[in-house]
Amino acid sequence: MHAKITEDPNLRDRSFVFQDRVEAGRLLAENLRDYSNKENVLLFAIPNGGVPVGNAIAQKLNMPLDVLIVRKVKIPWNTEAGFGAVAWDGEVVLNEPLVEQLGLTNEEMQESLLKTNETIQERLRKFTVNKPMPNLKDKIVILVDDGLASGFTMLAAARSVKKGKPEKIVVAIPTASENAISLLESEVDEIVCLNVRTGSSFAVADAYKNWYDLTDEEVIGILEKAEKLL
Repeated sequence: MHAKITEDPNLRDRSFVFQDRVEAGRLLAENLRDYSNKENVLLFAIPNGGVPVGNAIAQKLNMPLDVLIVRKVKIPWNTEAGFGAVAWDGEVVLNEPLVEQLGLTNEEMQESLLKTNETIQERLRKFTVNKPMPNLKDKIVILVDDGLASGFTMLAAARSVKKGKPEKIVVAIPTASENAISLLESEVDEIVCLNVRTGSSFAVADAYKNWYDLTDEEVIGILEKAEKLL
């Protein structure tokens, strides 16, 4: 598998190209029009930041919005950074070179994984009210986040979704590092990323003029409004 990749060459390596996540989602929707008004398309956003992006796409293309719970596994002494990710079904993807570089012990890794799993269970209760995962077989699944730095969170999501035997997996993100794109391109069918950036450092926030961390309450509010529109 080698993904079809769509980007906006005018936005390559540029910073602060989107006003906010809602604008980014609307711009992404323009590149996803082939999937609008189709019964076999499922759109999933990764909370928290992916939800306003996904909601903007869902509204513009007339499709239901759902969420996938995936969390990065935090480095014990730097909780802003991660060394892998865990999906809602227990799928674990580790950044092996980073694990080796950090010198993490097996005990430290297991403790971080345990904490991540606890967070996932809490977020499943909060954001999905523990409703079952829809049937993915023969569906076109669109996975949305507000950006990819390392790409491991989206990789965990894609591998979990793949178990459901969908017809196609599409990753749609406003911004991503070139390394993240490379990590995913052999794992999914299509990647739509407007702002691809190269270089040694990458921050998702640098793509947005108006950036802040969404609260869980804001995410729940967006999801409740989206459900009422169905």
